[in-house]
Formats: sequence, C-alpha cells, structure tokens
Amino acid sequence: MVGIVLVSHSAELARGLAALAGQVAGSEVRIEPAGGDPEGGLGTTGELVELAIARAEQGAGVVVLADLGSAILTVRSVLDEGNGGSVRLADAPFVEGAVAAAVISAAGQPLEEVLRSAEEVRGASKL
Repeated sequence: MVGIVLVSHSAELARGLAALAGQVAGSEVRIEPAGGDPEGGLGTTGELVELAIARAEQGAGVVVLADLGSAILTVRSVLDEGNGGSVRLADAPFVEGAVAAAVISAAGQPLEEVLRSAEEVRGASKL
C-alpha cells in the first residue's frame, strides 16, 4: 500500500489531518505527519520529513503533501538526496489531496494513481 506523508509548519495541523484522512480511508493506510520545528514551534525540517517517509514506506512508495511554500522547499531538498522515484511530492491542496490520496491508497492502487488522485482535487469546487 502507498504511504502518505503530510508536511506542515504546524505539528498539530499535520497530526490532525493524518487523523482525519486515516478515519476516512481506514487504518490500513500508513499516514505519517511531519510538522513543526524541533523546539515545538512552527516550521519544517528535513529530518522530520525523512523520518516520516521512512515510517510511511511499506514497499509501494510514498506520496508527500505539504502545506506552504517553504514546506515544499524542505520536501524537495529531501527528495533531491535520492529516492529512486518511490517518493513523489504532490502538487495538491493539503486537506483535500491528503484525503483523496489516502482513500485511493486504501483501495490498493499504485503510486501513480494515488499521486494523481491527490492532484486531481486541485480544481474541485466546494460550492
């Protein structure tokens, strides 16, 4: 099953979204939060992202979603170190993308399908 990593400047936001997506998708999907800085404040660190990716990987790859610009930069920096293509950063809205990715992962779909499901919700209208 494809793992999901949620990178946020806020540890609480990342944990809350992981809980939400996990409740919608089911407990089989490995959804790992990576948020906040080492002192408990706002921020992102490559070390937390790397650890979350390692925890989320179950052999089918990992889709990473991030909340804001510098979180994207942190993830890109981690991915530049090499992952053999098994970890993909989604260009997707944080909440909707995470839920969509988790649901499709729970259905047993491959990495590219999970990534595509997260990215397809970019244009979803709420009203």
